[in-house]
Amino acid sequence: MKKLLFIVFSFIFLNICAQSKITVFSAGNHLPIEGAAISCNNKLLGKTNSQGILQFRTNCEKVDVKANGFFADEAVVDKVMETVLSKLDPKTQSIQGVIIDDKSDPLALAILRKVNNNYKNNSPQSLDSYSFKSYEKISLDIDEDSIKHYDQFINHRIDSLKTLPQKVQSKEKKKDSIESVNVQKLMASSKLFLWERASQYLFSQKYGEKINILDNRVSGLKQPIYEMMSLRSNRNQIPREIREENRTLYRYFLTDSIDIEGRKNYVIRFRQVDYKQAVKKRRFNGYIYVDSETYGLKKIESNSKKKSEGSITSIWKPIDNKWFLSKENLKFKMGANAFNTEKADKKSKDKDEQKKQKYGNYVFITADYFDFKTPIEVNKKDFSGYTIDVKNSDGSTLDQFRTDSLTTREKMTYEKIDSVGKKYKLDQKLSVFTGLIKGDLRVGMVDFDGIRFIQYNDYEGIRLGAAAKLNEKFNKYISPDAYFAYGIKDKAWKYGAGVSIKTTLEKVSFFRAEYYNDVAAAGRFNEILWNFKKRIMNSGIDMYNNRFYKNEGFKLSYQNDITNALTINISAKKDNEESKFDYNFMNLGNKFQNFATQITLKYAPNSKNIMTPSGKFTYEENYPEFFANYEQGLKTFGGDLAYSRFDVMGQHSFKTKIGVTGVRVYGGLLTGNAPIWHNFGMNGLGSNKGDLNFNLTSYLGFATMEAGKYYNDKFVGFYFTHRIPWYFKTFGKNVSSFDVVLRGVTGDLKNPQYHQFDYKKLDHLYQEIGFESNNFLGSPFNLGFFYRVGYYATPIFKENFAIQLKLNFLGF
Repeated sequence: MKKLLFIVFSFIFLNICAQSKITVFSAGNHLPIEGAAISCNNKLLGKTNSQGILQFRTNCEKVDVKANGFFADEAVVDKVMETVLSKLDPKTQSIQGVIIDDKSDPLALAILRKVNNNYKNNSPQSLDSYSFKSYEKISLDIDEDSIKHYDQFINHRIDSLKTLPQKVQSKEKKKDSIESVNVQKLMASSKLFLWERASQYLFSQKYGEKINILDNRVSGLKQPIYEMMSLRSNRNQIPREIREENRTLYRYFLTDSIDIEGRKNYVIRFRQVDYKQAVKKRRFNGYIYVDSETYGLKKIESNSKKKSEGSITSIWKPIDNKWFLSKENLKFKMGANAFNTEKADKKSKDKDEQKKQKYGNYVFITADYFDFKTPIEVNKKDFSGYTIDVKNSDGSTLDQFRTDSLTTREKMTYEKIDSVGKKYKLDQKLSVFTGLIKGDLRVGMVDFDGIRFIQYNDYEGIRLGAAAKLNEKFNKYISPDAYFAYGIKDKAWKYGAGVSIKTTLEKVSFFRAEYYNDVAAAGRFNEILWNFKKRIMNSGIDMYNNRFYKNEGFKLSYQNDITNALTINISAKKDNEESKFDYNFMNLGNKFQNFATQITLKYAPNSKNIMTPSGKFTYEENYPEFFANYEQGLKTFGGDLAYSRFDVMGQHSFKTKIGVTGVRVYGGLLTGNAPIWHNFGMNGLGSNKGDLNFNLTSYLGFATMEAGKYYNDKFVGFYFTHRIPWYFKTFGKNVSSFDVVLRGVTGDLKNPQYHQFDYKKLDHLYQEIGFESNNFLGSPFNLGFFYRVGYYATPIFKENFAIQLKLNFLGF
């Protein structure tokens, strides 16, 4: 009875599906192909007529297109589809000869250059305003072609296991065995994971982008994966297959031009460059449709080297002469389930060897975009808050936005996986992953700071420690924290504790009180409001620096995100400070009490954020970005010092036809009198032992400058980097390139005699030039070579030269 109902349901569903029309052409002569077979899951839907056309109905996401004498292809199901098939015989298609030469077609490259050059103008964000909605579905499942076979295999396997003699097992092993069988059964009737979400996108030139998650539901989880809300592929970015920096990974060939909905489109086929054999050189990874009038992207399909391992298809549509993404379909392999079957062939030397039956697991992502409107009425309140707002997360209104109905298998996913998620506490396990994105290691209600486990500087040597805070699982509003550390070289403990109290859950807004007993490098640039990536990059700045001071005290602060772009931090502190090196300030000694207030601002107008239960998450960090800090030392509440300390930093990155340029400008000013640690160190990274300089990059450091040598009370510095637009492939899948770097700093110190220790002021322009190899030998590291030039250069090559290592993901 159930099978009969399923058949009836499927028949009704197929007949209410929207009708699709596909036209199949031959590449080169653009003639229609008669008799091309269109199928879904190996089921024939029909064959094209003499005009190369077939109209059909299906609930499949993709269909296979095959014709005698042509390479087979796939097409994402749409209302109107056109597919071009290339002939198998290389003698009948001149393009095949070009392919064997292993060179891209110059015409294809010229078109792609125009696509890149016109991308900004073709982007919807060149309009004054717009809005649209989307429905997205993300799932983890076995490949559709394998589901029926998997079901039969599992049933047979379970029946076979029942006939085997029962083994004596421990309770734990017996439990694992039962759970393994349950999971195998589960996969036969439902997906392993399903996530639906409906969103509204708003944009205006004045207020930027706003994304409202109208509703979403995740199988097996009590709450959505906020950190993954921003997942998207080609909606607002040039596809990786045609980016200028990736051109060396592919070969491109202009094969044809076709009309789609009355518009002429160029058809460019491409394949991966590592296809070395002549036969494989005739195979394509995908194709690109480019509108001939605007050079906007109409469609792109890209397949992995093995087509079964993944693919992505994106389709755009013109609205107001701009190209909006209308449909996307992505599939990529994520591991496989392997089962031991019958014993291997009797002739095998290893009698215990067993054959493996494998079923691949795939991530499927589909997205439909609809309800496009431009221009729209723009209200400031509609753009308030962070870039992404979650309006609803229980799935109760998803029916209003679904562009296709859930399959029986998908419905079963919610029913079955929800119970599995509750049983195995999937929320808790997933939070470990989301914590790592922010640099934290989550263990239940405790977050450990990933940077603090092990550090190194020349004063403490190896610094071992841990920093932990209680997260939102302890309390949504109150978060106590503490840390400790021990320096192997100075043989001293450091520690601190604090508590943060939120005033709202809608944005970052909290009061904080803390106690600390620690050491810090003299003259460090202010790092308040720096994110995890910046702190990692600057963590090696004191590798060769031993000019440290001790500070013990209390601090009260308040932090608030005034807008999505502007953050403020206000604080007051009272501490005892003491140099840990031979130092005397104005003949007053090396110990002082300090009371100071401080205000720090961060402005990042183009960065995009979302508020999660664990705090704000910046899912897209864009430039420009500005920081400003003002600290005021006061002779009150027992303070010995009166000074004003200002520091600022601004940075920007932009792309032109001659490459990608990054600029960072920063500076500081101290007025009044204060010990050297309230002045500014010039951030030398080099060894002072006369050895070859090898160091790790830092955000503001100089590879060739001796560490702890130069101090100023006023300075200005710059960091300029330019990526040469020459990209090449070395090893692996990474693309390598070269950066030219120029760093400089200059300033002065008003009363150098006040500071009695071995140092120098830097009152001329210090410069170093560098050359960085990005993704060196295909690795995730950049290797840089730097040389000191100008006033501070010496006649000795080794003193001017330095080698520097940097993780590529840290950026410029």
